[in-house]
Amino acid sequence: MLSKLAEDFSAASPSSKTLIVLAALGGVAVTAAVGSHYMKKRRENTPPKMWRKIAELNEIYIYPVKSCAPIKLSRATCSSIGPRRNLLRDRSFMVTNLDGKWLTARQKPKMVLIQPSFDDSYERMTLSAPGMEDISLDLKPLLEMEPILGVVWNESVQTVDCGDEVARWISTYLERPAAYRLRFYPLDRTTRKRAAEDSGALHDETSFMLFNTATVEDLNTRLEQKVSMLQFRPSFVVKGPPAYAEDNWRWVRIGQTVFKYVKPCLRCIFTNIDPDKGISSTDGEPLRTLKEYRKVPEMGEAPAFGIHLGLRRAGEVSLGDSVYYA
Repeated sequence: MLSKLAEDFSAASPSSKTLIVLAALGGVAVTAAVGSHYMKKRRENTPPKMWRKIAELNEIYIYPVKSCAPIKLSRATCSSIGPRRNLLRDRSFMVTNLDGKWLTARQKPKMVLIQPSFDDSYERMTLSAPGMEDISLDLKPLLEMEPILGVVWNESVQTVDCGDEVARWISTYLERPAAYRLRFYPLDRTTRKRAAEDSGALHDETSFMLFNTATVEDLNTRLEQKVSMLQFRPSFVVKGPPAYAEDNWRWVRIGQTVFKYVKPCLRCIFTNIDPDKGISSTDGEPLRTLKEYRKVPEMGEAPAFGIHLGLRRAGEVSLGDSVYYA
């Protein structure tokens, strides 16, 4: 084959030879560029060898239903779509309109008072809310249903409708009869493109968000009405480092589970919703104060508070685990 190619090249005209050489060089350049990009990406996602201990894992939260109340855990498995315990998975359910478009507490603040709970097998979810009888769902059958498309942040995602009974329950609680549905994300991997591999199931940004107790304590020295950690909806809360130390962590290890910093958590009006009352503040706090000292110029008007993480080495995390950074 090589001798035949050599014969063809020898028989070619001078101009054709030039084109053949240029094409070959172009192919080499493309191959080199692809290889360089792959190696750069691999280096960027290779965890460091040197770590510095700085904190302790103080709280773990999973928010099964997007915009609703969290479940506090003593340990969790970290997967590419977020923290989980069997079918208790972070942001794997969302409330939607009849067309499958997601609804959040930005539009309906009282959603934060919907409290999910799970049985010991983490296969059955119960929802509670003020003034409502509890309602329960068996989750395993949802994994066998035919997915339909839902929409979150203008992206289509595969979802399963959870049925008419829970749809009536949610619609009644939100005071819009027959207006809303509950959808479930049935996959064990992300199909989202907006944040690529770290975008989670139905998350706004990434699968994990880390917060530091001292950071909230510093904010509270600036506020007349104090706010709680849950106002910022973290996955992990760490205790020990000074306020805002997390801004400079490029890598985080909790026990043996490794995360990479992806971006700061930019805050919106959701921050103003009181998680205990289900109402938004009338004075624009704490978002107004955060804008006075936590804006990132290149990221617009939204203040940064907490950090988004992407999983790079899966594992289990538990309360009391040592937290390291690099």
